[in-house]
Amino acid sequence: MKEIRKLRADEIEARVGIVKKNGISLLLYKDARCDMNILDETFGIMGWQRKHELINGSLFCTVSIKGEDGEWIGKQDVGVQSYTEAVKGAASDSFKRACFNVGIGRELYTAPFIWISSDKVNIVEDNGKLKVKDSFHVSYISYDEGGKVIRSLEIRNQKNEIVCQFNIENKVPKQASQSANKNQLSDYRMKRLYDEMERTGVTEQKIVERFHVSLVNLTERDYKRIMSALEKTGTRVA
Repeated sequence: MKEIRKLRADEIEARVGIVKKNGISLLLYKDARCDMNILDETFGIMGWQRKHELINGSLFCTVSIKGEDGEWIGKQDVGVQSYTEAVKGAASDSFKRACFNVGIGRELYTAPFIWISSDKVNIVEDNGKLKVKDSFHVSYISYDEGGKVIRSLEIRNQKNEIVCQFNIENKVPKQASQSANKNQLSDYRMKRLYDEMERTGVTEQKIVERFHVSLVNLTERDYKRIMSALEKTGTRVA
């Protein structure tokens, strides 16, 4: 199968997650148009197809790629309804999730926890609810040599002002690097975590919103908290 390229900065959306008086969190997304463009670019307009079907009341999408031997290889996932358009939202969400399974935008799962302090964002209270008046976009992103992990990230607001910068390689101070390596979770334990996420259908975005952590620099304590919650969650309908 042909190699799928990584997302460019202009293809990544930065949406507001948590809103508090002292700041906000941002989550990184891709949209369905981005998925379709990359599928066309990589496999050609005749080299991929999508199919939606209802299984036990849930809308699933299968994205299939045509191999060099002419055989179709499919990846499937379920969608979640949006608040505005239930059917359309579930169809779009299931398609985007299936594209994650194909490999489009999977690097977004390695994004750090993005927090913007209140001095860099316009937060107002309206009818007892906190709202954000600003919009944000990813202005720069780079990946490691393997192309699987985000290495650096820059986010700007609608005025093109830098509100957040990350350099993952330099995030941990040198004097702390030795202890950080000792606390790093093993590949086996991270695989267990991702297996549980796959079993339950819980996305990384949901984990970020609930536990306020990044899976890139997960501590032992946070790992246990997340695993405990996932193990109490039922298996999603397949």
